[in-house]
Amino acid sequence: MAVTARKGSQFRAAVLFLIPASIGFVVFFAWPAVRGLFLSFTDYNLLRPPVFVGFENYIKIWSDPVFWNSLRVTLEYVVINVGVQTAAALVLAVLMQRFTRTMVVRGVIMLPYLIANVIVALVWYWLADYNLGIINAALDFFGIHKIGFFGNQNIAMVTIAMVNVWRHLGYTSLLLFAGLQAIPRDVYEAAEVDGAGEWRVFRSVTLPLLRPVLAFVLVVTVVGSFQVFDTIAVTTKGGPVDATRAINYYIYQRAFERLDFGYASALAVILMIILAGVALLQNKLLRANESDLER
Repeated sequence: MAVTARKGSQFRAAVLFLIPASIGFVVFFAWPAVRGLFLSFTDYNLLRPPVFVGFENYIKIWSDPVFWNSLRVTLEYVVINVGVQTAAALVLAVLMQRFTRTMVVRGVIMLPYLIANVIVALVWYWLADYNLGIINAALDFFGIHKIGFFGNQNIAMVTIAMVNVWRHLGYTSLLLFAGLQAIPRDVYEAAEVDGAGEWRVFRSVTLPLLRPVLAFVLVVTVVGSFQVFDTIAVTTKGGPVDATRAINYYIYQRAFERLDFGYASALAVILMIILAGVALLQNKLLRANESDLER
């Protein structure tokens, strides 16, 4: 009887703690998602009530060249950002694992991530300014032609990707560092006894045992990269010549510049479907729920 009463009190306490989070989820996530899904089937511009148009917005998206260009630009950004960030974070995590594990080093590495993304974008925008930026001043000092990092359509998206790599590198590397610390030391000792070299140990021991954490990192970084917005909004505003108009920024333009909320909602639903599909595919291919430690 006492056990049942204790379980009942624990259940009530759990429900009490869940209420604030549940209210926040419903108000800020569930209801906006349902509302957005409804608006995606309407013609709505704030000046009149929504008018139901069925799948008209989705049909327009299929033949919208700006959407396809924004999707291509977004994929370009995702490949650059995720590829460079993951590789650099993995190297940094291994270096921390091998040479230092102090909290000071971890704190310094995390500093860029603690700065608001808008501030990071502004600082790098000023640093890379063609006329006044210190980066181009240094290039000019050494006799190298100045580079329009944010004004050249061929490298503008690469520049934005590198800015975000710089900001998120510390956070990603610490996640991988935590995964490395969870690998038992005796596995490495067994590999050393068998005569495996550094590269062989990394390829045959570290990477397979790090797969669950690596899969989590890839899912988070890919989903986050697809939603790039603030860096573009602060620096290039989709230019030059649509070279950095990512899908999230295109949604913003349709909604808040052209007041076409129905079409923007349809674009958001398409993006949600893409992100869900990418996350599921990554989990499947990377076997995120499995670990070689359990075999």
